[in-house]
Amino acid sequence: MARGHWLDPLARSLLVATGQLPAPPPPEKPVEALVDSLAEPAASAAHSNTHDNGDENASQNENDHLERDLLELKLRQNPGLRFQSAAEVRHAAALGWRLDVNRATAADWQRLPGISASQVDLLLRLQRGGVQLSGPDDLQLLLELPADQVASWQPLLLFRWYGEGAPATARPLAVDLNRAAAGELQRQLPQLDDVRRQRLLRERQRSPYRDLADLQERLQLPPALVEELIGKVRFGQGPAGPDLPRPA
Repeated sequence: MARGHWLDPLARSLLVATGQLPAPPPPEKPVEALVDSLAEPAASAAHSNTHDNGDENASQNENDHLERDLLELKLRQNPGLRFQSAAEVRHAAALGWRLDVNRATAADWQRLPGISASQVDLLLRLQRGGVQLSGPDDLQLLLELPADQVASWQPLLLFRWYGEGAPATARPLAVDLNRAAAGELQRQLPQLDDVRRQRLLRERQRSPYRDLADLQERLQLPPALVEELIGKVRFGQGPAGPDLPRPA
């Protein structure tokens, strides 16, 4: 028998326990088994996460469908329903509802969550004056809104440009600064003194005004006066009134 094997296992264990023999090295674990043992928890966790994420996404999709169906039912019962959240705005857009920014009525604007009465009034006054908005940035700057609020409305917003002139929904009482006679300007726009009114008439003979910004620049009007004119004027195209002074 070889020298290394002359002790039986029980005697060897006793000598190791009393420190008279060194402890034998632990048996080496095969590399494949080690890799498997490390990978198993990770794989289990990944499977669990994938399963949980799948369940969560499925649950969210189901909730979205239920909320959309519920909103559709509410809109059938009340077509003028006001939306209460960004989620309802998103669902309404998915159902095909849109707000035509440059033709919207007060009732249309009031359906948006978070919009104020003063903001709706300003939008309508600008619309009656022939002012059109070309995109979300215009709306945000005009109403001084935070970007996230405009983003929450954006699925519903439709920006169509209707060419020059006032929108078709402009009120007949709005004064057309490119065609109104001098007497009408004096009656309807007392904010303009005689000097500014005469200059307005002379300038429009050279070329029609395009919008309030063009009017302000050419007549050098102060901002406060321009703000008074919002919603009270419009900018049509065509022949001017009969009682106009000739250009200087």
